[in-house]
Amino acid sequence: MRTPEEIIKLVLDTAGEDEKIRAVLMTGSRSNPDCPADMYQDFDIVYFVTDVSPYWDNMAWIESRFGRPSLVQKPESMGIIPPDGDGSYVYLMLFPDGNRIDLQITADPYVDDGEPAVLLLDKDGTFPQIQVKQDFWYIQRPDQQRFSDCCNEFHWCLNNVAKGIARDELSYAMEQLNHYVRDMLLMMLGWYVGVHHDFSVSAGKKGKYLKKLLPPEMYNRFTRTYPDAVCEHMWNAAFEMLSLFGDAARLVAGQLAYVYDEEEEQGIRNYMEQVRAGTLQY
Repeated sequence: MRTPEEIIKLVLDTAGEDEKIRAVLMTGSRSNPDCPADMYQDFDIVYFVTDVSPYWDNMAWIESRFGRPSLVQKPESMGIIPPDGDGSYVYLMLFPDGNRIDLQITADPYVDDGEPAVLLLDKDGTFPQIQVKQDFWYIQRPDQQRFSDCCNEFHWCLNNVAKGIARDELSYAMEQLNHYVRDMLLMMLGWYVGVHHDFSVSAGKKGKYLKKLLPPEMYNRFTRTYPDAVCEHMWNAAFEMLSLFGDAARLVAGQLAYVYDEEEEQGIRNYMEQVRAGTLQY
């Protein structure tokens, strides 16, 4: 496996030998000092060029510089997922040695979107100064409105989970549970971590650092919210989510002096219990 130093040298050598490439930026986890380093991190590279067209869907150029990928995705040349259409071209590449390079080639000026970034090369000395930033995923303190909206979305979407399980609609129930409901649970658990750390830590993308940030007992409860395809297990996971969310929300509300709607929680709990027991009838 090529080392990070070898990959960066390859990226910079390619840029240095090509007059159309004027600057090189690295974004993503490798530019984030708060992110634990390991061999699975992508190299998120941006080439700022004078003209994108020579690099557009040009695998011959890619292979001549970086080697032949084992797997490549070119979003701008795909139809199943609508491309950005912003004039940039992107190569997402996994190589036989295990390295992954996500290469964006653009003629647009750099726009600071708050994500950590490191300038690797500036041939013209005109690239905007990049401020050292906190982790892009730092937990942000919510206001009462955002807190209440999160609670309402979580509780509301659980009714769809209940209906999906009752109808034995596996894909629908799982989508509701693991997307709409779980997104709100992750948000609340992030705030739970935030109030314990004065909102000075990152939970990582999709809460990937929660294992090291949550108390062990709470994290164990969180793991029980991931069911298999057995309906009874899905019910157990949904009720575990409801209880875990409520406990986290009460603590967050108490710490931030916010209001948590207990009636809303009880309302969805009653409905879920009725659906699970099959007691609803005309």
